[in-house]
Formats: sequence, C-alpha cells, structure tokens
Amino acid sequence: HDQKVDIVLGPGANIKRNPLCGRNFEYYSEDPHLSGKLASSFIRGMEEGGTASCLKHFAVNSQEHSRFSSNGVIDERTLREVYLTAFEIAVKEGRPSTVMCSYPLLNGTHCSDHKELLTDILRTQWGFDGSVITDWGAMNDRIEGFRAGCDLNMPGGSAYMEKDVIKAIENGTLSESCIDDSVRRLLTLAFKAVENRSLEYECDYDKHHELAREAAEQGAVLLKNELSVLPLSKTSNVAILGAMAKDMRYQGAGSSHINPKRLCHPYDSLSDLPYAPGYDEKGNTTDSLIEEAVELASKADYALVFAGLPPFYESEGFDRTSLDMSEGHLRLINEVSRVNKNTIVVLFSGSVVHCPWADKVKAILFMGLPGQAGGEAAANILYGKVNPSGRLTETWVYDYDSVPSSEIFGKTKDALYEEGIYVGYRYYDKANVPVRWPFGYGLSYTSFSYSDLKVSGKKVSVTVTNTGSCPGSEVVQLYIANKDCLVHRPVRELKGFRKVFLEAGESKCVEFSLSERDFAIWDGSWVVPKASYCVQIGSLSASLDVETAAVEPKAWQKGSFYESCTAKPSLKDLENAMGKSYVSPVLKKGSFTMDNSVMEMKDYSLMMKIMYKAVEGVIAKGFGGKKDYDNPDFRMLMEASAGAPIRSMGISGGMPDNLMRGLVDIANGHFFKGIFRMLKK
Repeated sequence: HDQKVDIVLGPGANIKRNPLCGRNFEYYSEDPHLSGKLASSFIRGMEEGGTASCLKHFAVNSQEHSRFSSNGVIDERTLREVYLTAFEIAVKEGRPSTVMCSYPLLNGTHCSDHKELLTDILRTQWGFDGSVITDWGAMNDRIEGFRAGCDLNMPGGSAYMEKDVIKAIENGTLSESCIDDSVRRLLTLAFKAVENRSLEYECDYDKHHELAREAAEQGAVLLKNELSVLPLSKTSNVAILGAMAKDMRYQGAGSSHINPKRLCHPYDSLSDLPYAPGYDEKGNTTDSLIEEAVELASKADYALVFAGLPPFYESEGFDRTSLDMSEGHLRLINEVSRVNKNTIVVLFSGSVVHCPWADKVKAILFMGLPGQAGGEAAANILYGKVNPSGRLTETWVYDYDSVPSSEIFGKTKDALYEEGIYVGYRYYDKANVPVRWPFGYGLSYTSFSYSDLKVSGKKVSVTVTNTGSCPGSEVVQLYIANKDCLVHRPVRELKGFRKVFLEAGESKCVEFSLSERDFAIWDGSWVVPKASYCVQIGSLSASLDVETAAVEPKAWQKGSFYESCTAKPSLKDLENAMGKSYVSPVLKKGSFTMDNSVMEMKDYSLMMKIMYKAVEGVIAKGFGGKKDYDNPDFRMLMEASAGAPIRSMGISGGMPDNLMRGLVDIANGHFFKGIFRMLKK
C-alpha cells in the first residue's frame, strides 16, 4: 500500500508435484489442503491491508519446462482432488480480487480459452466474483478468452486481436454481453483500487522487519539434532563456515525478485565468531578455500556450516536438473564434518536437496528462503532464543528415482500426469517407499505428547502436552485414513492442522471440525465411497461414522499403478484414467503454428535462428552485453521471449499480427507466402 501497488501477483497455489520444479520456492506444498489454507490466509491478510491479491497460476502449472506452450494432460479425478482443490479453498476462504490463468494448456485447451475452468468451475461452482487476468503473454485467442470469462490480457498495451474481436461482434459470433461482463468486473476492480488508495496507512518498516523475522523463525525446520547439540551456548567455541553466512539465499530468482528495505545475513548476528567462506558465490571451491575452513573447524568445538543452493540452481523459467547441491558446498560439509564431530549445517534452498552427508553431521536446520530477516532468525534459533517449530510441507527423498514422476517430469513438452493423485506423501505412504524426512516432519528443543483423542460426529479434539523443559510450539496434524475402500485412494490425507504454543508442562485441548468433503473423492461429483474411516493425530487413531455411498471401482483399476503404487506409472495408466488415448505432438517443419516458439523453430528454420540470435542480443544488452546463461535472470528472459509462443511477441512486444504469421509461414518453408503476408496491411 505504501508503494502504491494496487495488485500483488500472488500467492502461488500450484502443487509441488516434483521437487525439480524451478518455481517450487514460490509454491506452498505437495498437499492441496495445506496449500489452500496457507494461500487463503495470505490473501485475507493482503486484502485487509487494502491491496488486491492475484491467486495464481490457474491451473496445472507445476513445471517450468515448456510452460508457455505445454499441455497438462491429466484425468478429471486427479485434477479435482489435487490440482484444483488448493485453488478452491483459496477462492472460497480467501476471496481474492483476481485470479491469474496460467500458460499451459489444460487437456488441449489454453487456460485463457477454458470456459469450463474460468466460468463453470471458478465462478459458477466456487462463487468467484472477481476478475481473471492472464499470465504475461498467456492469452491465446482473445475471442475465446471473452467467451471463457478471461477479462484482462496482460501485460496490456497491445492491439493483439482487437480487430478480430470487433469483427466477431459485428458478425454475431461473439456476444457483446461477454465483453460487458469483463468490463464490469474490471471496473469493479479499478473502483476498489481507487477506494483502497484513499485509506490511511502508516508504514513502519521496523515492524515489517520484525514480522519478517518472526515468519522466518516460525517456518524454519529443525531436521536433525543428535544428542541435543542445539541450541548453542553464547560461550561456545564456534566457527562460521560457508559464504552463505555472509550472503544467504533469502529469495528466489525470476519475476518474484524484490529489493528489501533491510537485509540481515547470518554473519551480521554472528560477527564476533571466526569465519571462512569455503566456496564462492557460484558454489565452487578450491583446495585453499577448503584448507582454510578445515583449519578453523579443527580448532572449534562447534562448526556452523551455511550451505544450500546458489541462485542459478532454481528460478522461474527453468527446472532444476537434479537434487544435488553444488560440489563446493558438498565438499565443505564433508571435509569439515571429518575434523569436527559437532558439525551443524544450516540450509538455504527453496525446495528439496540431496543430503548424502546427513549422517555425518550432528544437526541440520532448514531455513528455506527466509526473507530479509532470515539471518537474525537463524541466529536466534541456533542459540535458543527461539524454539524451532516449522514442519516440512514437502517430502525429502533419499534419491530422485523415488519420486513417482521422475521418469516423465521435464522429459517431454507436454506435462503428463501419469502418477495421478499419488503426489508426494500420498505416493510414498502407499508404496511404502522410505524417505529421508517425511511430509509434516520437524523437531523441537522440547517434546510433546498426545492424549485423549475424542470424536463426536464431525468434531475432533485431542490434548497436547509439552513434556519437555522449555516452551515451544507444536503443529498438530489431523489425517483421515481409510481401509476396505474398493476405489483406489491414498492411505491417508491431511485434513486439518493447528499450531499451539505451550509452556513446559502445559497441556491444551486442540479442536477440529470436519465436513463430508474431507472424506470425499471425485467421481463425476464429490462422493464418499463406502469404507471404514478413522482420524489419525500423532500416534493416536479413532474411528468415526460417515455417511457413505456405493462407488464401484473402474474396470481398469485392477492391476494398474493406482491400485498398489508398485513400480512406476505409465502412459497407459493415464490413458485409462482419462478414458481416452494421448497423441504426443510432433515438432516438424510445415506444421508450425503461432503456438510454437522461436526456440522450438530455430533448429528447422534459418529465419528463426536469426530471430533467436536477435532476441539473445537484445536481452544481453541488459546484462552488460554478456549472454550469461549462468545468470537466472538472463535465462528466464530468454525463456520468456524466445521460449514463448510467437504470438506472445505481439502481446508483450507489440509485433503486428501479419508480421508474426508471416514469420511462421517462412519457418514452415513458405518463403514467398510469408513475405507477402508480412507486406500485406
């Protein structure tokens, strides 16, 4: 509000389907209930402050690979239960002013053109009454967009398909009422923004920083604390190792990048301790850097190693290539832990990383990307001023092959959701796959016990007791489990959570309310299949009576991946679940359309190769003339321009329609036809 920002493009409620997604740092969880609840809270807080929110990216935008033109191929049950549920909760409970439709197609239809998605589901079924805007350059057909309920083509300012829309109105193929509806919604948004700007708001950046620190402290997850090596004492002999101590990763790269008013790194709060960088800003190291760090570590009683993922590892615009940390970070941890038995690792990353060194160190504190006050938060936790209470919102696997989508994610242009509803812990639980740290995991400096679990109708209560010696917060997690269900489904699903603060020895009763939807699956509508249901909280379990319906399993379920989650899913499993076959798109000269990108066509067309070099040169000017693909911002801009459908050059860059279509003709081998079209007014 202080910066005169009327709409913030967030939150992102897409599911963390795969840990390699380059934009996972922007998303909340692998679980739709958790994602929806966190998103709705974010929305309410922002809207109450007078700034409109924009819930994104609607929908199935869970990878960066070919995101501008990929097709999300997904069965209806998976779509409803996993990938739409987070948005549904956020819309119904958060009431965002706007929703952003995503780049990818959904089962063959662009999201900007998708009437079922934008009107039937979003507005009619969920009650959304705000405006739908496109992601930047995501509009496909402006006429179909109006019919679907897509109100605003962003970034705006271009004449993309304006003449086509006018002709459609004149010949009666597009109803003027569709445009009136969009204008009405946008005017409501604009008037609300004007009204909000008149609200008095006193901006206190010191309080903002305190809130940022509290958020980082509350979200940090203590993954390991062998022999209670943490918290440290102020008199402890500690060495600080790792360049991230002085330059932590506190935010992701891409369009989410911000400039903080104040930035506190860990070393700012630990500056009286001996320090060695151990590696450079790109995660590389040398023998001399390692030797310096090892020497310091060998003289200290405790070695604090700050490590994680350098900026170019995860960003909007591209996915990660593996879960591995950089060679320099790994070598530093391994060498330091060899000479210091009390090695403590503080991790900064936006998502899961491989931790083959976990058994060699005494403690691991995961800070995520903790924002501007992350350094203070880390120091406060390490020295016991704050008791860690965060819990993992995604599963940390031992190896990437364990991920159900590992064999298909990012391997094809289209996103094939072969694993269905078995994302994250839904898969690992059912397949009995061991993981390093499970969903919902996190340690504390104190201990808690659960007792007196009661179920009365749809009301659930449990008593939580702090059985340790210091105050702390526990995240009480409620799961619904089932057995004897004929229709395949996960072993259990999260349906409630509460964080409760307890003094040492204190007990509190925590209550939950359940609804019929918490037990339902999608089978053309929401239905509760016949089964025995129970509530699970901690190690406690209690059965409950639920009104059920006879839902028969599909004929193809027997022997499928979904029945037992053994082996890996296949395209045949997905086709059976969808009830139709899938044909992979073939990239070849002669079949290019406005949906294809310069990046795709450059290997088949000299003209597009020249275009690619031209785009590369223009973007490089903003980076000192350097074509730096190690720079995540440069790489993102290349993907967003040369990697986007060529029509986006008209939407975002103002390129005339006849010029774009002429270039596609030339790329298809029709040189003179393309030239004629480009010259035609």
